[in-house]
Amino acid sequence: MADTRAVARPARSARLGRIALRQGALVLLPVAGALLLLLHARSVGAGGGVAQPTAASGPDPIPKLLMVLPVILLACRACAALFARIGQPQVVGEIFAGVLLGPSLLGLVWPAAYAWLFPPYLAPALNVLAQVGLVLFMFLVGYELDLGLLRGRGEALMTVSQASMAIPFAGGVLLATAMYGALAPPGVSLLTFALFIAVSMSVTAFPVLAGLLVERGLDRTLLGAMALACAALNDVAAWCLLAVVVALATSASLGGVAVTLVLLVAYVLVMFLFVRPLLVRLVRSGLPQGVLLPVVLSAVLLSALATEEIGVHPIFGAFLLGVVTPRGERNVHQAMTPVRTFTTTLLLPLFFVSTGLRTRFGLLGSDPRLWGWCLLALGVAVLGKGVGSTVAARAAGVDRRHALSLGALLNCRGLTELVVLSVGLDLGVIDSTVFAMLVMMTLVSTVMTAPALSLIERTVRAPDGSARVAA
Repeated sequence: MADTRAVARPARSARLGRIALRQGALVLLPVAGALLLLLHARSVGAGGGVAQPTAASGPDPIPKLLMVLPVILLACRACAALFARIGQPQVVGEIFAGVLLGPSLLGLVWPAAYAWLFPPYLAPALNVLAQVGLVLFMFLVGYELDLGLLRGRGEALMTVSQASMAIPFAGGVLLATAMYGALAPPGVSLLTFALFIAVSMSVTAFPVLAGLLVERGLDRTLLGAMALACAALNDVAAWCLLAVVVALATSASLGGVAVTLVLLVAYVLVMFLFVRPLLVRLVRSGLPQGVLLPVVLSAVLLSALATEEIGVHPIFGAFLLGVVTPRGERNVHQAMTPVRTFTTTLLLPLFFVSTGLRTRFGLLGSDPRLWGWCLLALGVAVLGKGVGSTVAARAAGVDRRHALSLGALLNCRGLTELVVLSVGLDLGVIDSTVFAMLVMMTLVSTVMTAPALSLIERTVRAPDGSARVAA
């Protein structure tokens, strides 16, 4: 009897420990979030009190929002289906839908309908929802980023990934140096402007690229694995460099920049050394999905808030939490399914439309100088990525066909580029004219990817005559 009690005691202690861990997660995370939010509100509104709604605050945006949301969702769905029929990833159609609903098309051909659908008082509500969607999307990008792709791919992978980042980055620095005097906003330093333009030239859209590879049946080939691995390395490097740009743009001195970067490095270490093991324990403690989902979402929002308080954009905190969230666990995968569905179905279309409302191709007008800069940016972006990746792959021993295909795939910028550009516009690093130029570059280079890949498949034969190389 005594032996039975002795055996039962550790089991009971373990069960109580799991219960305490669950309850602690349910209580501590929301309480910590509430305290952080209160401290943030106090620092923002110190001495100012709470603003009360008044008649001067404008019309209630909720009725108009409820009316506009079906228009946005149906337009994005229709464009996604149309673009899928012509061999483009569906997300490219949704990006175009956002631009088409904005001032560049609807506002140009039917100004009255545009003004009725998107009055100025609706923009803040759309932007808030779009930013929440962006935070959740960046968490999903981090969670779905398979770091295993970066292991065991050898010298060819490292050579191509470094060249596909370094060459367009260098081209972006040269382009920004030439553009600075004519197109940089007042008060923005050459260093900040050049770093931002260089990052925008270097980005590859990992999520869009993954979807394109799946749709074309290349996701399980060596070409697909190399493209995803290079895109993953590029995106990680791009987010790190963008964090430096944000620090430069938001800090008044180099000392402030250094403090921001030190805090960011410390936060990254905390996430990997302490938060990741805690998440592993939570996931493996058997939390039901109904409990795990709010815990993970609370952690995403708190991590985004932490990087915002550090002085870096909230998307970095969300992305980092996605990277440290444990994979391969069934309950985590099940919890992510509704988050992915809600984000991609409702919130991301709002981000595309919010971006489209800020894109005014009319600013380029008929000025040949501005269109010349736009074409130059497109040339630097496409040639930097395409030629740099292809030459590096050939130097590493990849055959001609797959080297060309790799260069075409890494030119897929899409959604990731729009996120980068939106951050730059919000920070004032670029103005609306440069934003329109770079959105144009994003759309053209992304749409080029699928046709370029098809052209290479038709005209350039692999050494063995096959269409694919097995992984």
